[in-house]
Amino acid sequence: MPLDFAVSALLTLFVVVDPIGLTPTFLAVTHRMPHAARRHVALRASIIAGAILVGAALTGDWLFRTLGISLSAFRIAGGLLLFSIAFEMLFGVRMRREGQAAEEAVEEHVRNLAAFPLAIPLMAGPGAITATVLLAGRADGNLLLVGLLLGVVVLVAAACLVVFVSAEGISRLLGVTGNIVLSRLLGVLLAALAVQYVVDGVHAILTG
Repeated sequence: MPLDFAVSALLTLFVVVDPIGLTPTFLAVTHRMPHAARRHVALRASIIAGAILVGAALTGDWLFRTLGISLSAFRIAGGLLLFSIAFEMLFGVRMRREGQAAEEAVEEHVRNLAAFPLAIPLMAGPGAITATVLLAGRADGNLLLVGLLLGVVVLVAAACLVVFVSAEGISRLLGVTGNIVLSRLLGVLLAALAVQYVVDGVHAILTG
């Protein structure tokens, strides 16, 4: 039983979070960042996303019920946030680091970028939070199963960190033109994903 639960949780969260699939997004939103700043973004985003999913596992269901927030409403909100990032990527208007910007400004940009959009809503988005809350419900208060779930969350966050840190080699292979094209194409895909989040949320509300 514990092993089955751990395997199920690992497969579910790894597929939903999809560290490998997020690599192009990481490359796009950290384009032109120096190596150290990119690693800082990867570390900070992984920690923030892991902390959010841990919180969802421990208190997510209680918090949603207390605030009267449905998972459908949360999915719609996440979709709208994601669409705003997709719009910026598609039209090339997202904030970028200037070559000679002050260190304080760069550090502030790194912190903001790691939290949004990487940690939220891409890594710890509506799908990942929903999956975590549902898995916590399956644990049904069993401390061993809850502990296994938390361990799986940490493992998935660590996988994201490893993949993101290794992504710089991919960036060099793509080159400047490849990164620009990737950013535009990814913007379209993110916009479609954002719309799908909203559609799914609205459908669940109307049929619920």
